[in-house]
Amino acid sequence: MANHSTQQLVNELLGSAHLFLAAVSGVMEQKLLSEIVGKQLSLSQLKILKLLDLTEAHNVGDVAAFLGVSDAAASKAVDRLSRLKYLRRTESRQDRRSSDLSLAAAGRRLLSRYETAKDLKLAEMFRDLDPDELRQASMFLDRMTKGIVHDSANPEEICLQCGIYLKKRCLVREAAQAQCSYQLRKSKQQVKGDATETEVSTRGRPPVGPPG
Repeated sequence: MANHSTQQLVNELLGSAHLFLAAVSGVMEQKLLSEIVGKQLSLSQLKILKLLDLTEAHNVGDVAAFLGVSDAAASKAVDRLSRLKYLRRTESRQDRRSSDLSLAAAGRRLLSRYETAKDLKLAEMFRDLDPDELRQASMFLDRMTKGIVHDSANPEEICLQCGIYLKKRCLVREAAQAQCSYQLRKSKQQVKGDATETEVSTRGRPPVGPPG
């Protein structure tokens, strides 16, 4: 009986968590974005701008890994943001076949307007809650998230998009002592970039060896 009651409570908790997430993303965030730019952008495209603003993402592959979509889908979204002048594409110094991405001034202004509107809305919604209650709720949700990730067979294939919500923290890394799929990609790129820079810096130098 106790086990049945606990299971029921867990299911109710998960249901409430799903409803909360749906309300935040599908209602509040979408409504705020629509008030600022109309139907010009989707929440996924807004995430790309936040990704470029808060993380070290540089190219379409980074965006695809972060959002968990194909390179083609990421490239299509990036192209739209570029046409709208929200981001810039420049030739990569490491690979001329690729483009580096960065926020344009219009993209920064959009993010600033969105974050300001969101902060005001959240302050109004949660004004009656005690800061300790919010802190405890946040810690509880983090603990549950880490537990789910820790039980995953392949945590390295997971990306929870922590970079645009928790900035420097990564719950996958904290839970599983492993890098998420996005961080793994960035690590490999760093190694490749370091090797390329070393090759360029040593190119043209006279060979080092004993005098003949």
